[in-house]
Amino acid sequence: MFTRTLIAASLLLTGTAAISTEASARTGWQRHHPARTHINHRIARQQVRITHQVRQGDMSRTEARGLRQDLHGIRQQKRAYARSNDNNGHLTRTQARDLNQQLNQTGGQIRN
Repeated sequence: MFTRTLIAASLLLTGTAAISTEASARTGWQRHHPARTHINHRIARQQVRITHQVRQGDMSRTEARGLRQDLHGIRQQKRAYARSNDNNGHLTRTQARDLNQQLNQTGGQIRN
């Protein structure tokens, strides 16, 4: 009985995965496109740096709030760029460069 249940569950999961893969292939949307992933990782690292600076007492909560708002704006800009393209959610080189420059400016405001 357990074997039948296990086989049925695995077939169900395999079918679900195939349907979701087919649907994403039709739309061409890639949530984890390399440029988007790179921007997301940079934002996450900067958020960790901000938190560390606040905990160390090197940055006030007000300064941290402002920097986090800047990072939120960059993330929103990334999403807007991805939605506006006919590249299925990909960022163009110009858009990635723009976001990286914004992240460079924000990162420069975070003390080491």
